[in-house]
Amino acid sequence: MNRREFLHVAAAAGVAPLLPASNVSAGIASPSAETNPVTRRHFVWTGPNGRASEADLKQKYRDLKAHGLTGVFLGGLDKREVAAIREAGLEAHIWMWTTNRGDQWIRDNHPDWYMVSRSGKSCFDKPPYVDYYRWISPVIPGVQDYLCEKVAEIATAEGVNGVHLDYVRYPDVILPRALWETYKLDQTEELPDYDFCYSEHTRKAFKEAAGRDPMEIKDPAHDQQWLKFRYDSVTHLVKKLVAVAHEHKKEITAAVFPTPSMARMICRQDWASWPLDAATPMIYHSFYNEDVAWIGDAMRENIQSVTFPVIAGLYMPAFKSPDELEAAIRLVHKRGGKGVSLFGGVGEDYWKAFEKAIAD
Repeated sequence: MNRREFLHVAAAAGVAPLLPASNVSAGIASPSAETNPVTRRHFVWTGPNGRASEADLKQKYRDLKAHGLTGVFLGGLDKREVAAIREAGLEAHIWMWTTNRGDQWIRDNHPDWYMVSRSGKSCFDKPPYVDYYRWISPVIPGVQDYLCEKVAEIATAEGVNGVHLDYVRYPDVILPRALWETYKLDQTEELPDYDFCYSEHTRKAFKEAAGRDPMEIKDPAHDQQWLKFRYDSVTHLVKKLVAVAHEHKKEITAAVFPTPSMARMICRQDWASWPLDAATPMIYHSFYNEDVAWIGDAMRENIQSVTFPVIAGLYMPAFKSPDELEAAIRLVHKRGGKGVSLFGGVGEDYWKAFEKAIAD
């Protein structure tokens, strides 16, 4: 199943798919204090369209600008799209897959880079959940160098404002609750097939750091040293990527899991420790069988946990009405969020709700 097919299956099931530095920071906002509208930034995720004419691209981004957006998270580096985005007066941030990579060069030259589950299955040929889940280990120096090169390619491209990291984590050891039925799983506890990484590289690195083999840990779900080792391995990688982006005077942001506590539990992602210019936590309430009010609860934890700006990622198919979207955006602002980023199609009535919410 490829990514397009998986998106279709997830949509049919009524849930979303598995995406799902020197700080340029305004500091910590009070959880109850709304941010100044002038300081807010609003984005939308979009993919490049190689078949679109230059005129169509220009019109697309002029329309997005007219809705009140600040910038775009573009799924891949495309010169025509970047030029059209910038001409419209929007920021161009290139959306980059990080530790989830199925690059043919890696598969041909470094199958050993791929993460291995506790049950011994490699993401190289037995990826978890879906075929595109091809995770490489942040522990490996070669992986770090490879990803630094990818960040540099983006950061040095003409017209680009920033790098937007996605999939910068381990695979989901526990899926969002709404997906359990889709995959016929009960993940009330961590299962060996989805607990990563136990590759030779990672085991060796942990042995050197802790004097133990992680394969011999009796309760890996609660072993604090083993958990922290994996949190820190991702954080170390992010710090290197941030340094590259900042060397080229470009911003670096990341799409992360809804809250720091959830991210640590679900995918070994300690994003509150990262030196980002901003984070866009994916507060996709439908994934977790929650209502719109939960977005405000998640933002409260986020704002209290970090010193960099937080821009709430909102999943458009989860909103049952334009009024729900408006309410969500107002909650984000009330909790101190620095804006929102929209993922998924936005209908005209929803754009009107968006414009109304950000105008206040």
